[in-house]
Amino acid sequence: MFEDLNPSQLSAVTAGHGPLLIIAGAGTGKTKTLATRVAHLIAEGVAPERILLLTFTRRAAAEMLGRAATIAGQRAAGRVWGGTFHACANRLLRLHAPSLGLDPSFTVLDQPDAAELMGLVRADLGLGAGERRFPRKATLLDIYSRVVNAQQPLSQVLAERFPWCGDDADGIRAAFEAYTARKRERSLVDFDDLLLLWAAATRTPVVGEALAATFDHVLVDEYQDTNALQADIVAGLRPGGQGVTVVGDDAQAIYSFRAATAGNILGFPDRFPGTTVVTLEQSYRSTTPILDASNAVMAQATKRFTKDLWSARPGGERPVLVSCGDESSQSDEVCARVLAHREAGVALRSQAVLFRAGHHSDLLELELSRRNIPYVKYGGLKFLEAAHVKDLMALLRVLENPRDELAWFRVLQLLEGVGPGHGRRMLGALLAGETPSVPSAAAADWGRLSSALEECRGGGLSPAAEVERLRAFLDPVLTRAYDNADVRKADLEQLALAASGYRSRSRFVAELTLDPPASTSDLAGPPGLDDDWLVLSTIHSAKGCEWDVVHVIHAADGNIPSDMSTGDSDGIDEERRLLYVAMTRARDHLHVYVPLRYHHQRRGGSDAHSYAQVSRFLVPVRHLFAEEGGGALVIDDVPVAAGAAVATVDAGLAELWSA
Repeated sequence: MFEDLNPSQLSAVTAGHGPLLIIAGAGTGKTKTLATRVAHLIAEGVAPERILLLTFTRRAAAEMLGRAATIAGQRAAGRVWGGTFHACANRLLRLHAPSLGLDPSFTVLDQPDAAELMGLVRADLGLGAGERRFPRKATLLDIYSRVVNAQQPLSQVLAERFPWCGDDADGIRAAFEAYTARKRERSLVDFDDLLLLWAAATRTPVVGEALAATFDHVLVDEYQDTNALQADIVAGLRPGGQGVTVVGDDAQAIYSFRAATAGNILGFPDRFPGTTVVTLEQSYRSTTPILDASNAVMAQATKRFTKDLWSARPGGERPVLVSCGDESSQSDEVCARVLAHREAGVALRSQAVLFRAGHHSDLLELELSRRNIPYVKYGGLKFLEAAHVKDLMALLRVLENPRDELAWFRVLQLLEGVGPGHGRRMLGALLAGETPSVPSAAAADWGRLSSALEECRGGGLSPAAEVERLRAFLDPVLTRAYDNADVRKADLEQLALAASGYRSRSRFVAELTLDPPASTSDLAGPPGLDDDWLVLSTIHSAKGCEWDVVHVIHAADGNIPSDMSTGDSDGIDEERRLLYVAMTRARDHLHVYVPLRYHHQRRGGSDAHSYAQVSRFLVPVRHLFAEEGGGALVIDDVPVAAGAAVATVDAGLAELWSA
């Protein structure tokens, strides 16, 4: 169990049962450490079913429990409670639903559906019909989630995060009250409700005592990404901190926009007196020069746990700071270096281009396409947000909760000749328990829909068989309503395959909603051996990943740090952590690119532009980089070598002086 652990990892694994904080730097083996601690607890005699492992993705939980199973055995590790905060909340709330005043068959709304419901109550209240602008449904949901997850009053959230909405506080409050009432009426629960209800359950006399008695050990991965509500849940499960183990890195706390707070990890020893703190500093990922530069960037932070990552890997090249004439020359330079590494034996998918915001890769994507370099970009439309997938999920949700008005409204509009108006009238009848009036054009579709739902409600079909039956109803709808129907039907085939691994429809629907795949590739398994592509990703999406070669673009002030996030020291510190996360994704080679000027119009005749400065986070540590130019600066389509104009002027002056 212990033979592959370094001394710090061993200390973390074998620490006592009191509160334990493991500060795990990038690439220091936190997954192995946490998995081995789970196995060690089981070996010590802790019942596996009394261990709760909380992560932020289902994949992370599966990986850790898989590693624990290789040590402690599959039968033992398989009984450990493991999953995301939201998935575990869903499971526990259904177990205790009657005691909490919940219908056990509640439906979980994903983010787009929650926004749709917010839009419905906004319209019903007439909040968008006045003479002045009122926040849209997506903004309302953002405000609502910030209030809930940060546990801050609406007035404070509006003042600090949404000051342009301050005059609409009364309307926003009314929308939130109506939104909450609508959810309760229809047995709907959104992501925020899952955490709110779980936290409330820990404070409920009977249920809270039962929850506290359910687990002896609670282990939390990526604790720096928790929000105030999640920290309260952990404390509620183990009030004195006994049996609480959290793993994280304050230097990778980059999700404040989701109400996560680095204060949870920084304040953990204060919240749980007697905390044992173990720091993991040996990195198994990056070379020493990359770690030296990354450490130097983080050394400027105002609040942090002191740690200096080091590596036993010999040698390594210094990271490279590449100055480029403008955004176009940056794209040229990235492509040239990507291809050079490929020629040297580094596959495209072992390289990644990282950036602060999704639109930062626009010009690069055009250049990659021109050069026939395949790529995949992370941070776009998620699989479950695709319209045809939402159609099938709506059908499953109607089966699960016949009072789910959002799911019904979507399903009814799949029928031929049914638009929003007819759909609302039919929905009203269905929710009232009446037979709806069906337009003549929709009669055939209504018959097929009723038949499909009735067969699935019979109770004899497995989740996979239900998906197949609903696919049969959807096939002609997809052909009629969407382009590329064959591709969309293939997506639904993957859903049917995924459903074959479940015995319960409710479990299948809940897990897909709470931890959705990013694309069909997540359902289909690993790619073929011949497939290769370059990875493009925002830094936020790249967290937890690593590549042999990393290219960080737009490392100029205004982009990193973003000029929208420099209003206070906390915002600047988080932007610094973003750069640190980007740099520590690299194993062997790190290239950081800085365009020297930005055009105000990327196309057209105007040459209006602004000059850029190297990111303020890199200026004090430039001596740790090898600096290179990124090719010629292009002016009026005529290449001019950097410094040539200066040399020409100086030579001319020298002639004047000597005359």
